[in-house]
Amino acid sequence: MAAPTRAQLASALGDADPAIAALLEIVGPPPLRRPSPVGERFGTLARAILHQQLATKAAATITGRVAEAVGGVIHPEGLLQVEPGVLRSCGVSGAKEAALLDLAERVDDGRLSLATLGRLEDDAVIAQLVAVRGIGRWTAEMFLMGCLGRHDVWPVGDLGVRNGWALLTSAETTPHPSAMENAADHLRPWRSSVAWCCWRAVDVSRENGGVLPR
Repeated sequence: MAAPTRAQLASALGDADPAIAALLEIVGPPPLRRPSPVGERFGTLARAILHQQLATKAAATITGRVAEAVGGVIHPEGLLQVEPGVLRSCGVSGAKEAALLDLAERVDDGRLSLATLGRLEDDAVIAQLVAVRGIGRWTAEMFLMGCLGRHDVWPVGDLGVRNGWALLTSAETTPHPSAMENAADHLRPWRSSVAWCCWRAVDVSRENGGVLPR
């Protein structure tokens, strides 16, 4: 399937769902999704681990320190060769250090082949990634949507997606993840862009007194 243009995405989503059509009139078409180069995949996952449960500024500072400690770019060899205590001195917690080293070891010994992940189905990618210490389903889904450029990922565990969906559907309460599983089936195979719409719906509502313009 050829990658759609932004206009084609907006048209497909808008034709399938009037609420999304109205939102896109405000925020514009969804962004394009293109796979990142293989060489960027390890760094993406390492940053995802380092940024967990940290404010953006603090996470960026720690990530910069780690990159400097391993030679400028975070890569498996650098992490595996770093002297004990160095990562902790950069501000990395013990749990995150263990997660980074597990990721590096799996890539180094071939248990996780970042070069071939793009050939796998979504569920297989998720299964490989969540086997890594410190990587959960949400991180794996963000990797699918971002690094692999997958178009039909539906991250119902993301609170922002659920809050945005509630706004788009005029629901009184935020739906439970289980209630969201099939909620956007009419928007297949573009649910990654639907997730983006949900996030943007939250942004728009914050600027409009907690509601979406109708």
